[in-house]
Amino acid sequence: MNILGYMQKVGRALMVPVAVLPAAAILMGVGYWIDPNGWGGDSQLAAFLIKAGAAVIDNMALLFAVGVAYGMSKDKDGAAALSGLVGWLVVTTLLSPGAVQQITGVVADPSFGKIENQFVGILIGIISAEIYNKFSEVELHNALSFFSGRRLVPIIVSVVMIVVSFVLMFVWPIIFSGLQHFGETISGMGDIGAGIYAFFNRLLIPVGLHHALNSVFWFDVAGINDIPNFLAGQETITKFAAEGKNAIGTVGMYQAGFFPIMMFGLPGAALAIYTAARKENKQKVVSIMLAAALASFFTGVTEPLEFSFMFAAPLLYVVHAFLTGVSVFIAANMEWMAGFGFSAGLVDMVLSSQNPLAKQWYMLLVQGVVFFAVYYFVFLTLIKTLNLKTLGREDQLLETEKATTSNEKDSGALAKSYTEALGGVDNLEVIDACITRLRLTLKDRGIVKESDLKALGAMGVVQLGDNNLQVIIGPQAESIANRMKLLK
Repeated sequence: MNILGYMQKVGRALMVPVAVLPAAAILMGVGYWIDPNGWGGDSQLAAFLIKAGAAVIDNMALLFAVGVAYGMSKDKDGAAALSGLVGWLVVTTLLSPGAVQQITGVVADPSFGKIENQFVGILIGIISAEIYNKFSEVELHNALSFFSGRRLVPIIVSVVMIVVSFVLMFVWPIIFSGLQHFGETISGMGDIGAGIYAFFNRLLIPVGLHHALNSVFWFDVAGINDIPNFLAGQETITKFAAEGKNAIGTVGMYQAGFFPIMMFGLPGAALAIYTAARKENKQKVVSIMLAAALASFFTGVTEPLEFSFMFAAPLLYVVHAFLTGVSVFIAANMEWMAGFGFSAGLVDMVLSSQNPLAKQWYMLLVQGVVFFAVYYFVFLTLIKTLNLKTLGREDQLLETEKATTSNEKDSGALAKSYTEALGGVDNLEVIDACITRLRLTLKDRGIVKESDLKALGAMGVVQLGDNNLQVIIGPQAESIANRMKLLK
């Protein structure tokens, strides 16, 4: 597997632990709504909900170790997740400051106080998954047969993690210093750094590697930790104050500017695509664009809309990435703050509005109205001036018509049709999915019928190396992937 394909696999696995964030966001959001002034201090119910959400946020590094191990395992077995947990316990225990001092006989480097972070969690998860994939089917001698197969994996992981801990004992201070320098460099750029991040966040979506970038800015990989810090609310304010820093107006800067884009900008682009469509195609285009725009506005799920023009008009996508960077820069510069546990849609905005770290969040709505107009007029002008072949402007709308019809099929029928278009069950080595896309490893890329995939409703097909393929199909992706697995 090439590097890009492997990174796709890691990015897919990262979605497993990230998927629990909405639960924490809802619990804490409701808690802040109940007690917006005391933040749990004046209401037992609010305190209960906030603490329950914090239980997830405070253990994200552990969840990364377990979730990545599970997500990268070949058959998604619980033994892989258990191995990730075992690996996490061994490494974090051996590399705790007290243990390092006892083992080395010298005072531990301060970096070992930060060993429980998402970077280490991801590393442990990857190693645990690779061990599971290699040894989960090993059969031992009859005398040791009880420890064969999946039972063997946690044992091997515990031994391997001793070696990993020994190596990290010497290299972790160097790694941590590098990550800290990277985080400080970006943080030191302030609002400009936030805008640069957002620009590349969008650019990496076509290959599905934006999750790896997000982990640096949204979690505690390089010391930024924007999402957990925002969701922690008052706890973060207190922590920052003890460090002589002000959390209000800064925490959330890598999230806030996405709200105007996802709630308003992209729906503006959808309206432009509809306006530019040929008259005879408008009725079909409006149903597709309306559904995608509503998903973006309410939930922040943007890929169905983005992939509708990503490949048909790449220039528009670059413009979209640039405007996203501008929006995040403006929100960070003006200190208009809101945060999310899932994505920057209306649901998360409402939940975060009472968070003590939310600052002038309503101005993001005003900014959003402006970006709706900007997206609409910029997209419409570019589409018509350059005669871009966006949805409804193709020579024929055959694929769109088929896609619209295919949406009425159930996931079982679609799974069978997608499998056939991908060359049959024998051509599928690995079948997986994230929120909106199938993530596949194929034996023979050449026999895939992309035209059939698009006719079934696929909004885009992304090739990563010779054998790795992503098929963007929207929220049905996971259910279709599960049905495809049953066909094997």
